[in-house]
Parts: sequence; structure tokens; C-alpha cells
Amino acid sequence: MTDSEIEITADLVRDLLREQHPDLAGLAIREVAGGWGNQMWRLGDELAVRMQRMDPTPELQLKERRWLPVLAPRLPLPVPIPVRFGEPSERFPKHWTIMTWVPGEPLDHASISRSAHAADTLAGFLRALHVEAPAEAPISSDFGAHPKKCADGFDRFFHAVVPCDLADEVRAVWDDAVAAPEWEGPPLWVHGDLHPANVVVSDGTLSGIVDFGALFAGDPAWDLAAAWVLLPAGCASRFFNVYARADGATIRRARGLAALKSLFLMLMGQNGDQGLPGGKPAWGPAGRAALDRVLSDGLI
Repeated sequence: MTDSEIEITADLVRDLLREQHPDLAGLAIREVAGGWGNQMWRLGDELAVRMQRMDPTPELQLKERRWLPVLAPRLPLPVPIPVRFGEPSERFPKHWTIMTWVPGEPLDHASISRSAHAADTLAGFLRALHVEAPAEAPISSDFGAHPKKCADGFDRFFHAVVPCDLADEVRAVWDDAVAAPEWEGPPLWVHGDLHPANVVVSDGTLSGIVDFGALFAGDPAWDLAAAWVLLPAGCASRFFNVYARADGATIRRARGLAALKSLFLMLMGQNGDQGLPGGKPAWGPAGRAALDRVLSDGLI
């Protein structure tokens, strides 16, 4: 059995806790639906166990361990904070981390009803996050590139899922992003992977941000795409007015990246409908709704 095929069960989680953190082994353990690179388990009421599953290296978990305690104190929304480390062992040869639990429902299984509040909340969170990162901050290889360097991925998603009647409009948005100037400011802290499964909502609005495995220093446009990917229709203008730091070129890149992310969500949804590994059926409708928002709310 390969590492990626290890069956992660409640019994395994409890055994690992007994071996490495016995004072927590008596807490209730409940599986959390979702997760691809990592599998999540609730631990009691206030903690979660993040088990490395499909991620090929421990780099993403180690990044969260290093930087989330630094960032969390100045962020206006709850984020998961690592509190204990689980090291590879004969029982489970991968990393695992005990983190604080962020209460709420993932947006891919919920909805936002308080649109203005959510737009203001997301803008405030990203204003707080998007500050100049230190020289030792991680630089992303998979996320963070200018759209012109993401053409292969866009074309693959485009040809796989874009509706024929929207092809010209989607291509125009992408081409505009590719033509936009590059980010010329200092590298800023960027979450990098804001999509409906990585934010939680409560009482109809955003209440927390999770999964910082893609965290990097670079172009904030990768996060600003969330104005279309996460927020309901008609919220993008309010979001950018509150954020108040994005110039026209950054908005153009962000809109193109929102199209890219929307197509990715649609592809994951398609894979889920077909029963393919890693597919997420709920992501398809979320991606299509996001794509509609990208096309209907261009701002500039």
C-alpha cells in the first residue's frame, strides 16, 4: 500500500494521538467532509486534526505551522492556528497537525445572504493580510504567477468545461488579464487559494478563512479574484471600494484569475459528477455561478 492509499480512520487518528499527544486522545473524534490534499477530523469542540493525504510533500503543512501563528493575531477573521505537531511514524508515515477549529459551514455547502456585510468583511480581511511579506516568506511555484504564465492551465480548463455560448466572452476576459501589466509592488502576503471550500460562513456572511497551504508572498490579484469567486452577484464594486488598494491593472489580473478559478471549480464539479478521484460535485454549480459573475460584473 502506498502512502496515498493509507486509509485514515478515527481509530488511526486516536492511535496517533495516544502515541504522540496522549492528553488529547480522550476527546471525541469526528470526520469532516471534504478535503483533498489533507483530511480533517474534529477533535473535541475546539480542535481539528489535519492529516496529510494526497499532498506529495509535507511542505504545505510545515508552511502553515511556521506562518499562521505569525499572521493570525492581526487578521480580523478566525483562521486555524497550529497548536500541536504530529510527526511521521511507522503507524502513519506523513505529517499531521492539530489546529484550532474554525466554526461555520464551508461556502460550497452554504450560501451568503448578507451580501454587503460579506463584501466588507472579505475586503477588511484582505486589507489586513495584504501587507509586505518578510524576505524569508515562501514564494509560490503553483500559485502567484502572472496570468500570461498560466495559459496552459487556462486552456485545459477552458476546453474541458466552458459553455460554447460563453467561450468568446470568457476568452476576452482572460486575454485582457494576460495583457495587463505585472504586479510592480513589493511581495505581499497572499492566501492564494480562496475558493468556496476554503472559507466558512455563519449567519449569512463570511466568518472564517481556512487552508493556508498555498500561502505565498506575491501578487494580491490571486486573492482579489475572490470578489467574483466568493461573493454574490453585484458585490465586486463594493468589495474593491472598501479594499481601496487595487489599481486597474490589478483588477484586470484578478478578474482573469477569477475566470481561471471558476473554470477549475467547474472541472472539479464535472469530475465529481463522473465519479472521478478528487472530484467535487458541489463545486460545479459554484464555479458556474462564479463565471457568470465574472462576465456580468467587469468593473472596468
